[in-house]
Amino acid sequence: MQQRLVRDDLAGTFSAGAGRAELVGIEVENGLVDPVTGCSVPYGGEGGAQALLDGIVRKMNGVPLFDGAYAVGVQLPNGASFTLETGGALEYSSVPSGGLALAVSGARSDLLHAAAIADRIGIALLSGACLPFTPETRIPWLPKPRVGVMRRYFRRLGDSGEHADAVMGLTLSTQVSLDYDSAEDFIEKARLHVLASPVVAALSVNSPIADGELCGVLSRRMQYWQKFDPRRCGVLDFALNANASPMDFVDWAIRLPMIYRDVAGTHVAAPDRPFADLMRDGFGDGTWPTRDDWDLHLCQLWPQLRPRHTLELRAADGLPWPHFPAVPAMWVGLTYDPAVRAEASALLAEVTAAQLECSVDDIATKGLAASIGPHQVAELGHELLRLARRGLESRIAAGADPAGALSFLEPLEQVAEDGETFADKCIMSWRGELRQSPEAYVRKYRVPVG
Repeated sequence: MQQRLVRDDLAGTFSAGAGRAELVGIEVENGLVDPVTGCSVPYGGEGGAQALLDGIVRKMNGVPLFDGAYAVGVQLPNGASFTLETGGALEYSSVPSGGLALAVSGARSDLLHAAAIADRIGIALLSGACLPFTPETRIPWLPKPRVGVMRRYFRRLGDSGEHADAVMGLTLSTQVSLDYDSAEDFIEKARLHVLASPVVAALSVNSPIADGELCGVLSRRMQYWQKFDPRRCGVLDFALNANASPMDFVDWAIRLPMIYRDVAGTHVAAPDRPFADLMRDGFGDGTWPTRDDWDLHLCQLWPQLRPRHTLELRAADGLPWPHFPAVPAMWVGLTYDPAVRAEASALLAEVTAAQLECSVDDIATKGLAASIGPHQVAELGHELLRLARRGLESRIAAGADPAGALSFLEPLEQVAEDGETFADKCIMSWRGELRQSPEAYVRKYRVPVG
């Protein structure tokens, strides 16, 4: 008889052994687009995403990853991977590394190699935060069973599922995964990450174009995510409680419905009930959730900070090439030096969860000119970047990173200094030198080749 999961079984997901190394993992998402139209390429065909994966397997000595009969990714010999997102974008996941510079170097090298392979079959890897020219009605959905299950699920949600296709098929980001070594360390870092995520997001706003036109905001991506099933996204308010613990994350997650489950290697719709109910009553077919189901359920939650075996930071827009290291650099600098982490948390100590949640639309529209409660985002950004630089300097002094790692912060420091975001610069270029041409836009913002 299957042993049933109970609440206390799940806390192990958020535990770590003492002395665990503080590693750095980087994920970078890029669109796969036609260099002339800027629209997403299809999955199949000579110039499609599947052909790119085949090329990466051959040219980078990778191992193909499959979902059923369909190729959906490539595992590289160095341990990194490329995988296709639900809407056909290409996600690169680095090997967790003990050094920020090492993780960045590997990511940069692998992405440039992939871009050259893509170029030979007529595909451009497009950096940014939201695919600017692909209409929602022409997203080339990946032929995975779970894609259809998810789209049907979000359609049933009404208003909170309105932008599901855009979120799943058009948005891009640069994400960072960082480690914790105890329950106390978990909460301390998670609290800072929840508090600082909107500020990091404001410094990185970079999606002012949607469906080929300026959309009147600096981050269309943030707007999409703000209106997307808020039960499983947004701000983890309970992380700010004085007595917060990893079990609060368990309790939050088990209150949410599971969207899909794995049955005989295929993703199918799960009963639309909280995970806690499924643990108690089963799936209705004589089976009950396993640890694999729990891990799969956590993949179906998308808050700004997603806690699992690592702390995954998801708030930032994807930045233009070659500036993607700026976001990992800021998070590493703020997180891995205890004194800096404490000072950054103290800076934000009076900010409430409600203020953080209310700030999202303001930041999406105004960027650094927005506010979080009584605090000006621009001022908070200046201070957090100062602290992040100090944290990186400590790593350099300890030999964890080379001196050159400080340069990774410079693009965000320039944004804070000038008050001109990546989105502001994109808008000026679109109206000026690019002459509102998708081809010119792709040429400027693609991962370069040659």
